[in-house]
Amino acid sequence: MRWSLKEGKIIHQKVVTLGLQNNIALCKSLINLYFSCQNYDCAMLVFKTIDNPLDLSLWNGLMASYTKNYMYINALELFDMLLQNPYLKPDSYTYPSVLKACGGLGSVGIGKMIHTHLIKTGFLLDVVIASSTAGMYAKCNSFECAVKMFDEMSERDVASWNTVISCYYQDGQAEKALELFKKMRDSGFQPNSVTLTTVVSSCARLMDLERGKEIHKEFIKDGFVSDSYISSALVDMYGKCGCLEMAREVFEQTVLKSVVAWNALIAGYSSRGDSKSCVELFWRMNEEGIKPTLTTISSVLMSCSRSGQLKHGKVMHGYIIRNKIQGDVFINSSLIDLYFKCGRVSSAENVFEKMSKTDVVYWNVMISGYVTVGDYFKALAIYSDMKEVGAKPDAVTFTSVLPACSQLAALEKGKEIHNHIIESKLETNEIVMGALLDMYAKCGAVDEAFKVFYELPERDLVSWTSMITAYGSHGRALEALKLFGEMQQSNARPDSITFLAVLSACSHAGWVDEGGYYFNQMISEYNIKPRNEHYSCLIDLLGRAGRLQEAYGILQSTPEIREDAGLLSTLFSACRLHRDIEMGEKIGKLLIEKDPDDSSTYIVLSNMYASVKKWDEVRKIRLKMKELGLRKNPGCSWIEIGDRIQPFFAEDKLHPQADMVKMNCCHLRVGKKICSLIASCGFQIRKAISLWKTVDMKSASRRFQ
Repeated sequence: MRWSLKEGKIIHQKVVTLGLQNNIALCKSLINLYFSCQNYDCAMLVFKTIDNPLDLSLWNGLMASYTKNYMYINALELFDMLLQNPYLKPDSYTYPSVLKACGGLGSVGIGKMIHTHLIKTGFLLDVVIASSTAGMYAKCNSFECAVKMFDEMSERDVASWNTVISCYYQDGQAEKALELFKKMRDSGFQPNSVTLTTVVSSCARLMDLERGKEIHKEFIKDGFVSDSYISSALVDMYGKCGCLEMAREVFEQTVLKSVVAWNALIAGYSSRGDSKSCVELFWRMNEEGIKPTLTTISSVLMSCSRSGQLKHGKVMHGYIIRNKIQGDVFINSSLIDLYFKCGRVSSAENVFEKMSKTDVVYWNVMISGYVTVGDYFKALAIYSDMKEVGAKPDAVTFTSVLPACSQLAALEKGKEIHNHIIESKLETNEIVMGALLDMYAKCGAVDEAFKVFYELPERDLVSWTSMITAYGSHGRALEALKLFGEMQQSNARPDSITFLAVLSACSHAGWVDEGGYYFNQMISEYNIKPRNEHYSCLIDLLGRAGRLQEAYGILQSTPEIREDAGLLSTLFSACRLHRDIEMGEKIGKLLIEKDPDDSSTYIVLSNMYASVKKWDEVRKIRLKMKELGLRKNPGCSWIEIGDRIQPFFAEDKLHPQADMVKMNCCHLRVGKKICSLIASCGFQIRKAISLWKTVDMKSASRRFQ
């Protein structure tokens, strides 16, 4: 190329020496030469040295070269010079380049001015210019103008059909794009590569495998030769629709496999969580000389995360480090997510430490990761760190951190986050407000939960269910059932989880007949098959009411739940409650056979024997536990002090504030005894509570009241 440019400059010098700089044919050749060598200044210099360039084809050629090389501003400047020339006027070859330049710049304002000029001059009757105008609007994202332009065209070509089909696809109206494709075929137009790429992509977006297969068969039948664009679109479509066998077949038949095709196939396997196939394709891609993109690496990492394949994920991480790849937000967040999913929290933290602390995405994936592994304290701690460094929380942040408050029943922290949501003006975000409602409900703040529920912009299935659960789990079964009745009158259709909340409410209230009614309604009216959780509520309900034989009969008459350990444990607890030693022994032995290492069964059975003073049996069970090396796990609790949450275990002497916790718990016990004494002496309960609150610090007393 350098040799050609050098030779070209020598020829250019000779042309000027011989006085041939006004020869249009020579000037066109020189301009083309300079453009091919990417020496644009010299190309313009050739044009400017012409004394009086009155050949319009020279102007049009230079304009076309500018647009072809993405020099849109230069093209429009040249067009402006042409308009000012008193001897020349633009023709039908000028406007396609000008309109393309407007589209490339996204300058719909200039495009509309040219459109108006075209209407006045009558150039819109030219199908190429009309099609270029529609294309200009499409590239400026003015889809309505593009469709209107298409509708007004008296004559259409394939390019104009492609433009409007593409408009509908880009505007998210894939179904409309396919309808227009059918009209195009019915009108006698033969689709080209651009058309087929767009319609196949539309099928992928709609997950319409059957229609995609049909289109594929049609263009094979018509003898259409697939290019790399169509092949990539087909691989993507089959992959997204879960038909990976066909995706692989199309991919292997493609002679020139572009990086897009590789990425599409890897993404297909990634969606299935097949990390092994993704990694194999990745290395094959390298061997065949195709350089992976950031999209490639991100897809492979996502597949490792979905499948929990730490080994494959670490191989990809090593590749990134060895090749000094600067990962984008997708790659880095995928790495963090991978390590959390595989339980390697320290590795996730190491990746996070190297990331930009101003990007909210990294904070979000860390909060979500800690919640996933059940480390709710760290999730809340990192949320606090996030605010300290000035990273602004978004909707994803709040949706991720609120479940941590829910799990810890950290109401004060939840209220603080609620204030941040209001400050961020996210009160209208349904997902955020749904998470907030769930937090208040699980923290026992039922009235606050209902206030959020009442102010929701739209109540969906999740919000109805959360509110019913809140009422039911806090002893307000009447409100729960009333709300369920309102839900049935609304557009929201209850699902199995909603009925679980209703049955749980009946169970907490001890409403046996109502629970049985809703259990039958779930099956008969809504065709919902009961799961173990529903049976658990029903058995718990019957067990609390002392109807143990009826509960045991349900277990025995339903084959799929007959030997379920969870349901047997529920009935086992009811046997202890009602001191039914005979049935309790029978179920206890079944549970020990199923899981001999579960200490809770031995403890419940021991307590059951103790309640009827069968001390010999108690000693036998304690001895058996000792022989098996079983012991009860220590209880864990936590307390909110200021803006921090302090966890501690029973008999925990390692906690730095163990003495303070022990002293405060002692004060609480003394305070409760004082309250009991005052209440028994006839004093008002309000005075008793007032005296209790003076015993120790207020925050601790509220927590354990």
